Amino acid sequence: MAKKDKAAKAGASKTEVDDLKRKLNKLRKKLKAERAAVAEAPAPETSVPAVSPLAPKEGFPAIPAIDGVRLAAAPAGVKYKNRNDVMLVEIAPGSSVAGVFTRSSTRSAPVRDCEDKLAALDKDSEQGFAIIVNSGNSNAFTGHAGQQTVDEVTGTLAKLMGLPNGHVFSASTGVIGEPLPAARITDAMTALRDGLDAGHWEPAARAIMTTDTFAKGAMAEVEIDGQTVHIAGFAKGSGMIAPDMATMLGYVFTDAAVSRPALQSMLKSATNGSFNAITVDSDTSTSDTVMLAATGKAGNRRITSARSADGQVFAAALQDVLRDLALQIVRDGEGATKLVEVRVTGAKTPRDADKVARSIANSPLVKTAIAGEDPNWGRVVMAVGKSGATADRDLLTIRFGDVLVAEKGWVSPTYSEEAGAAYMTGEELLVAVDLGLGDGQATVWTCDLTHQYISINADYRS
Repeated sequence: MAKKDKAAKAGASKTEVDDLKRKLNKLRKKLKAERAAVAEAPAPETSVPAVSPLAPKEGFPAIPAIDGVRLAAAPAGVKYKNRNDVMLVEIAPGSSVAGVFTRSSTRSAPVRDCEDKLAALDKDSEQGFAIIVNSGNSNAFTGHAGQQTVDEVTGTLAKLMGLPNGHVFSASTGVIGEPLPAARITDAMTALRDGLDAGHWEPAARAIMTTDTFAKGAMAEVEIDGQTVHIAGFAKGSGMIAPDMATMLGYVFTDAAVSRPALQSMLKSATNGSFNAITVDSDTSTSDTVMLAATGKAGNRRITSARSADGQVFAAALQDVLRDLALQIVRDGEGATKLVEVRVTGAKTPRDADKVARSIANSPLVKTAIAGEDPNWGRVVMAVGKSGATADRDLLTIRFGDVLVAEKGWVSPTYSEEAGAAYMTGEELLVAVDLGLGDGQATVWTCDLTHQYISINADYRS
């Protein structure tokens, strides 16, 4: 009887196992079908928009020709297919050239090469210049091969354009740590040279885009010494944006006559109030580059000092162009839906004001609250406290736009959550903080932090 029981139990166990196998196979088939359905389904609402909702409504500006500057764009297939990914700028002989670059200790080979070439330039040169830029690959953290690639690209272009090697500058933007296929760029150079045109501003701007959703351009006209002077340029940038510039490139040109020392001085100053006053994600790139060239074709008396009357007029117009480009980068912050100005006043020193402004602008908690249109002023209080700047709780005042939120160490008796929440629904916001300690002030621009930022960066190398 015991043997029969064992056999019956064994038969039951086998039946149970077979039944489990059948159920498992059904689950596998169901899972396979669900995966196929997900793959074929339309993108969810969190997918990256084709163009940032904060993009300028008028689109890329109509930039007039800058005498002495020609541009071109061409496809090289560095990473992207079926699009222009390399741009070339030709700058007339006798021009002045200046540059400001990232201070990252892991800055790219092109950045180091540009720094060295600018430092070695003669005070005045009667030979022209060229700038070549590729997107899709940053040529950063590529060891000695990085400089070899820069030498190959700039050396080949120098021969093609009939320029000294020291007058050819390059930049690369894109993925870090992958060798840059120089041959793809050099193969496109003849097409670039033959395509040079004074009106190719937007194609050049689009060629250097990576995760950008729109091309960024800006211009200004100003009268100097009785002559109309033009300033125009373009930039790229969307993520890895933080002071010390960003994973951003900016190229600005003018027909004004400006000496190289004065041009360098004005560029550095204007950069501090523009590209170095923005942050998307607090991450400083290896590839930041801003270059400015002055062709001198406008016919004005040469500006030799930023402090001169003409120098001050030019510097103000340059500041406007760079700030316009910088704010467009914030408007195109990866996944951004809000442009946020953080304005700090009443600090003990300007340095303290800057610390507080950056602490607020870089806080993930502040930025996610803004994304959710939550007037969570407690997060602003937190960011002030962690900044390292001198602050007194009982002197602190916080405003969202014109809405007084907090004062004297506590929420304002006139504040209502409804008013705060209503203000947060806008696309352009002001977070104003007064520390009540002195005259120090600073302004930093940032954007909100949304799920799309994660989506963009999670898929960046795929």
